[in-house]
Amino acid sequence: MRIIFFAGKGGVGKTSASAATGIRSAAEGKRTLVLSLDTAHSLSDIFDLPRKLMDQNKGEPVSVAENLWIQELDIQEELKKDWGEIHAYISKVITATGVEEVMAEELAILPGMEELSLLLKINRYVTEKTYEVIVLDSAPTGEAVRFISIPTALEWYMKKFFNLERTLMRVARPVVQRVTNVPLPDDHYFAAIKALFERIRGVDRVLSDPDITTVRLVANPEKIVLAETQRAFMYFTLYRMHVDAVVMNRVLPQNVTDDYFSGWKRNQAAYVRKARDYFAPLPILSVDLFPGEVLGFEKLADLGNRIYGERSPLERFHDERAYELSKKDGVYRLAVKLPFVEKSDVTVSRAKEELVIRVGSVKRHVLLPMHVAAARAVKAKFEGEYLCVYFEGAKDAK
Repeated sequence: MRIIFFAGKGGVGKTSASAATGIRSAAEGKRTLVLSLDTAHSLSDIFDLPRKLMDQNKGEPVSVAENLWIQELDIQEELKKDWGEIHAYISKVITATGVEEVMAEELAILPGMEELSLLLKINRYVTEKTYEVIVLDSAPTGEAVRFISIPTALEWYMKKFFNLERTLMRVARPVVQRVTNVPLPDDHYFAAIKALFERIRGVDRVLSDPDITTVRLVANPEKIVLAETQRAFMYFTLYRMHVDAVVMNRVLPQNVTDDYFSGWKRNQAAYVRKARDYFAPLPILSVDLFPGEVLGFEKLADLGNRIYGERSPLERFHDERAYELSKKDGVYRLAVKLPFVEKSDVTVSRAKEELVIRVGSVKRHVLLPMHVAAARAVKAKFEGEYLCVYFEGAKDAK
């Protein structure tokens, strides 16, 4: 199984790179799915398929070539399949406040539902081995980070609050319903949440396993884009996802000699050099700007050839692990690669069996193995680009 996750700032060419990679993978004889993670889907547009503007094939995969499918999720269809009891309860609560039923059903589509549905799809495809290769066309960086954080957040909720909340609702339901018309969630609601969690369980391990999943960051040689690409690299490594390449898209070709573009070429060359310095030893896959739109199967296939040349897109272009737990002389060491940040940007704290790492506005809860969480003393320091957290006096696992 191979998953390739394309990420980056909006408008840099993630969808084109994802589609081009899917075409190259299918050409190697691999059953390949290109799955859009962006609510503003454009996969069918980039393939120039003869479809109506809002036609998403009810969220089902569409065959575009031998061994190649694309999929754009339809949240309305997913509500019927995965969110029955949960969506029905939320709709009841909103209706109880005086909102019309039809409007309540729309408002009951909460943030995160589509992302969870996508994670369910990925987990099912991996479990059932439906495809050999899945190419993920992600939303812009902020939404992509939220997407990859959902499994950890859901596991944290299930472990910390689910049983407590279910018990409190059982106790409070009779009292609340005597004084208000707002319904409280019943056992069917909580059973639906638990079933949803069971179906998503393990997807975080799939996405963080470098033997299965690698991230490719797509960038343009521009200052703002490059800065966001640096942040994206740091965020993905924080969530244990393995970045194996940067696709530097839309580089002005050397044969463009018009004086009008001379300043652009100088700036782009400088930013490409900076990118090589920033991301070394990650490979930079440089792609010249096309003379026109990259639209349709043939041009996407050409783009794939320009990105990868003679190499297979299924290779892992870089093998360094960005997240590692090791033991030496009775001391456990958790090393997390956090490039581009200063010591003052990072806060590390403990909460029982959790290690909480905060970088800027992003916070990661790391569930520690029991024998490590029992450590009596902890210290953290930067060693080069790695945040290293040491656990002393930890009990050995039996």
